[in-house]
Amino acid sequence: MTARGPFGRRGATLVAALITALTTAGASAPALAQGAVKSSHGDWQIRCDTPPGAKAEQCALIQNVTAEDRPNVGLSVIVLKTADKKQRILRVLAPLGVLLPSGLGLKVDQTDVGRTPFVRCLPNGCVAEVVMDDKLMDQLKTGTNATFIVFQTPEEGIGIPIALKGFGEGFDKLP
Repeated sequence: MTARGPFGRRGATLVAALITALTTAGASAPALAQGAVKSSHGDWQIRCDTPPGAKAEQCALIQNVTAEDRPNVGLSVIVLKTADKKQRILRVLAPLGVLLPSGLGLKVDQTDVGRTPFVRCLPNGCVAEVVMDDKLMDQLKTGTNATFIVFQTPEEGIGIPIALKGFGEGFDKLP
């Protein structure tokens, strides 16, 4: 994963609203997203809402998942296009208590994609984000599973699998 890049205000507003909606149930696991479900694509949903101050409805492709062996460790994965449609943002909300210097790791199928830093922590979790380049987008569209890795200690990485079924179709339908 590459370092995050700039993105438009509307994209930031949408993600802030979605993260707020996603984290209202508590820090231990992601809540179900608020906003209207516009469509479902495999394991992904397109959810739309009009954040406070926004002039138009904004949408994101979302999947929430909890580690099978640790019900208190969950992630919310949010994918959106910037308002100018020039960039694609992948934002992941991890639970509080993750080791921040280790960042968030990602593997797609068996390929190590890399790590990205956490950019901020909110009362309900910590956020990592990247601007998705074509290579990462292709990996997510053609892969079967992604594994996001969070660390609670430098030695203990927790892999949380995310099914990629429906990702490509859902992203292509994202307004």
